[in-house]
Amino acid sequence: MKATAIFSSRSGRLCLSTLLFSIQTTAAFLHPTAGVSSLHITKTRDQFHRIHAVRDEVITNDAFSPSADASNSLQQLQEQKGELRFDVESIASQVKSLDKNTIINTSIFAIALVTVVFQVLSVDVGITRGWSTEEIAYRVPLDNWNSYHAILAAAPIQTKSITSATVYAIGDTIAQRTEGTEIGELDRGRIGRSLAAGLIGHGPLSHFWYQISEDFFNNILMWTDWWSFIPKVVIDQTLWGPFWNNSYIVLLGVMQFQKPSQVWADIKRTTIPLVVSGLKLWPLAHCITYGLVPVENRLLWVDMVEIVWVTILATQAAGSVESNEASEKQEQE
Repeated sequence: MKATAIFSSRSGRLCLSTLLFSIQTTAAFLHPTAGVSSLHITKTRDQFHRIHAVRDEVITNDAFSPSADASNSLQQLQEQKGELRFDVESIASQVKSLDKNTIINTSIFAIALVTVVFQVLSVDVGITRGWSTEEIAYRVPLDNWNSYHAILAAAPIQTKSITSATVYAIGDTIAQRTEGTEIGELDRGRIGRSLAAGLIGHGPLSHFWYQISEDFFNNILMWTDWWSFIPKVVIDQTLWGPFWNNSYIVLLGVMQFQKPSQVWADIKRTTIPLVVSGLKLWPLAHCITYGLVPVENRLLWVDMVEIVWVTILATQAAGSVESNEASEKQEQE
């Protein structure tokens, strides 16, 4: 029959319909403004199904009573097929025009999130058969905590370094988003530098600082009473806090190949503001750090609070870079 030559098999129709649905789902996942209209895709898919309903009706009429009506329907069917082909091509071109950085950044975050969720939920894989929902809800967090402690005992510096690197990457991402940066415009280099600063700087240095601080107060000064956390907090805020803040600025400056004069200018510009900002957050947090948390878990607790602090640090460091660039432009002019 003539009408049967217009479209391919039912499997072909199913594939095209599936393609349209996949495009719609992917576009919605990537970004609300990714450039592909979900309503337009839905409309196209509905039109696709209507065409095939008309086609089936034409085939039936053509089989039993060929008429002018069937010929008219066939002509309409061919016109609608052309419109459908145009719509599919239009959707394909819009998908190709999606912002590359949006896709890359979204993919990185999605992969990281899926990996973390998988690791957390699979800690008891193979031994949960027969467990109730309540048992799973109780055992999964507990066994993840025990697993972390086992890894921490086996490789304390490496574990703390990776923890700090993760926190600093999250903090810098949050800082950029709070500055109004869209997901496709996130500076991956800046995030990578913050991650590296946490990996090679904050993690290892914090490990040694908390060990030395605990040994100094407990074994040299013999201050082990309940009030001993107060001088620990004071020493932390007057020595360790400014030292690490400036170390962070130096690490970022080195990774950006800044001149020593620029790094020194950034240190002078940010030291006092960071100390003042830190006094709004860290004294209370460190009352818990030095008063309640065991020494081996202090960095984990501090890293949880660090997400807020790194957001402040990253914003200050980014402001230093912008200030340096503006100064260079003025000098060139």
